[in-house]
Amino acid sequence: MLEITGHGLRLEDFAAIVRDGEGCRLGDDARTAMERACRVIGRAAAGGGAVYGVNTGFGDLARVRIPSEQLSSLQARLLLSHAAGIGEALPDEAIRGMLLLRSSTLAQGNSGIRPRVVESLLTLLDKDILPTVPSRGSVGASGDLAPLSHLALPIIGRGQVHLGERAVGGPDSAPMPASEGLRLAGLEPLDLGPKEGLALINGTQAMTSLLALAVLDARRLARIADLVGALATDALRGTDSAFDARIHALRPHPGQGASAGNLWRLLAGSEIRESHRGESDLRVQDPYSVRCMPQVHGAARDLLADIAAKVEIEMNSVTDNPLVFAADDEAAGEIISGGNFHGAPMAMAADVLAMAVTELASISERRTEKLTNTAFSGLPPFLVRDAGLNSGFMIAQVTAAALVSENKTLCHPASVDSIPTSADKEDHVSMGMWAALKARQAVDNARKVLAIELVSAAQGIDLLRPLRSSEPLESLHRLVRQRVERWDEDREMAPDLAAAEDLLRGPDLDPLLGDLA
Repeated sequence: MLEITGHGLRLEDFAAIVRDGEGCRLGDDARTAMERACRVIGRAAAGGGAVYGVNTGFGDLARVRIPSEQLSSLQARLLLSHAAGIGEALPDEAIRGMLLLRSSTLAQGNSGIRPRVVESLLTLLDKDILPTVPSRGSVGASGDLAPLSHLALPIIGRGQVHLGERAVGGPDSAPMPASEGLRLAGLEPLDLGPKEGLALINGTQAMTSLLALAVLDARRLARIADLVGALATDALRGTDSAFDARIHALRPHPGQGASAGNLWRLLAGSEIRESHRGESDLRVQDPYSVRCMPQVHGAARDLLADIAAKVEIEMNSVTDNPLVFAADDEAAGEIISGGNFHGAPMAMAADVLAMAVTELASISERRTEKLTNTAFSGLPPFLVRDAGLNSGFMIAQVTAAALVSENKTLCHPASVDSIPTSADKEDHVSMGMWAALKARQAVDNARKVLAIELVSAAQGIDLLRPLRSSEPLESLHRLVRQRVERWDEDREMAPDLAAAEDLLRGPDLDPLLGDLA
């Protein structure tokens, strides 16, 4: 069971908890740090000075002082008023990620709230009783205020929850009152103390959760792109000479070298490759969509490595405001206002991630076009016998083109936009939530494009029989054929594409991907 301390959380830990159901608990050291900071807030609330978020209003209302007898009501009303989200709900894994990441940032002990608050969040995560969080309503100004308000409402008995797949009696996506969810979790509604409402919603955990999930999926897609691209290369009777390690040593970008090494190993031992080696090579040079795979796939890999590092920094950061700095002499503790809630680092990273996966999809679609274009491939038109009577993979390539075009639009950066909010107090915002949402959509689209290339390349391999590909690529071909029959005459295409996408999502591909850099 992973201890939540606010430090050392990795993407692999995030995936284990959010996707695989590994348990977690608040660490003892974190509990101690939280209690010390909470005492600093308690003294500030009892004192006579104005402290933002403790005894004042919020945003442009910071000049309004709140009487001590209304401090608990202030925090509850903050959650209620800021729960102004709209639109479809976030997926369950993103909500689990928000619960985990919000708990982690609070556990560092710089927010001044009680451990009991974090334990309530972690109990919902453990029981998979998930707040219903609308996906729209954050501009990434003081963090993800609306989504995090919806996330926090249930611990005070307000808002809605639903049962995730790991919940007792779940899954059930039908919303239920938070009071019922708390009963199922064995929790009582909390009366919030000073600053606790603000601490729950001031931060970047919605955008960061979405981006962490997108990074995990995109890194897998980068390896899938090498695997599928190698199969397409063999189906096109392409050459492996462009993947020679000596070429890539002269331009030593890490991702490029890793991708080239994957492609070289995947094609080793292919009968198809040997059938046209040397003077019988079909072409002197392959088109860029084949020849430049290491350069394009590798550039995407390097971007994803940088984004992953930024996400892990954010996962272990404190994004609250104001921040509490307890001292050995607790009477000397300080409360300092800053701007760690601003979503710019995650917004820019999400925009770049959308670009990276769009390039994986774009070059993939070009290989699919080459496979279906008989003038280039020498294979039957649109990869089917009796072309004319049959249309084969004609419209599968069109679908790939449509998805790539959509992704190009999703690459328009959200992070360069800003609309001032809160009576111009928040006069520069990040739009990080939208950046993360569209990055996630770009990843999903790229997976679909690679699935189309996969079924097209598998069909191309069948049309070159009795020649066989390499051992790993034949294993990939078998996995495809276990789900998608060879295309001998036209049938409904959509189920085949969906089956291929399921293969790319699922665990059956893991042994092949595990052998790749």
